[in-house]
Amino acid sequence: MSAPGASLPLPVLILRPEPGAQESLEAARKLGLAAEAYPLFEVRPQAWEAPPPTEIDAVILGSANALRHGGGALDLYRGKPAYAVGQKTAEAARAAGLDVVCTGRGGLQSILDALPPEHRRLLRLAGRERVALHLPDRVTMTTREVYASEALPAPVALQQRLRDMAQSAVLVLLHSGEAAVRFEDLCREWGLATGAIHLVAIGPRVSARLHSPWGSVRCAPEPRDAALLALAAQMCQEAFSGSIQVDNQT
Repeated sequence: MSAPGASLPLPVLILRPEPGAQESLEAARKLGLAAEAYPLFEVRPQAWEAPPPTEIDAVILGSANALRHGGGALDLYRGKPAYAVGQKTAEAARAAGLDVVCTGRGGLQSILDALPPEHRRLLRLAGRERVALHLPDRVTMTTREVYASEALPAPVALQQRLRDMAQSAVLVLLHSGEAAVRFEDLCREWGLATGAIHLVAIGPRVSARLHSPWGSVRCAPEPRDAALLALAAQMCQEAFSGSIQVDNQT
């Protein structure tokens, strides 16, 4: 691994919405990555009807965005047990007054598979685009969409940056299936060749949304930003040594 501050040669482009884009940018640069952020979406709150707290045993959270954009209705669930997909989400849940009883590492499904018997009536606070979950026997889940990622105007700076790097390799990080589809559509709209663009997806559900002939498509071993960035750093080291792998995993 390169020492912090010593940029590795492959440019790394981050497309996720703010504030996540800035968080990823800072973490990437600490790893020595030559990272740049070009958000394709903006996360906005959605109106939602809060179920009575007496009908809920625990809250399921797949993103800190649910806490950022859930609004005043979140106060109804203060003190309720909460299951958070990762550390950032857990921190936001605690700040909202929830009692975080589990912080996952492998996605929400692994959390559901290990639920204790007393938590059978779940409230999932989610985005408009979300991962499908399979409920264990005798478990019910009420889902409320409290935020949505809305597409921003196509970033002119991103288009120009990709054109400037048309003859060299670039690494693009994909945090969601929606980002994968939009980026692919933009490359097609801009008439860009994609053979020198290497993609790192946060999981197979994201890479499965891709269809163009990319330089390579690889998936992080865990659906976490830290794992995504670690793989990006590995690929940059491969580029530095001239051994970057071309192993499409779409």
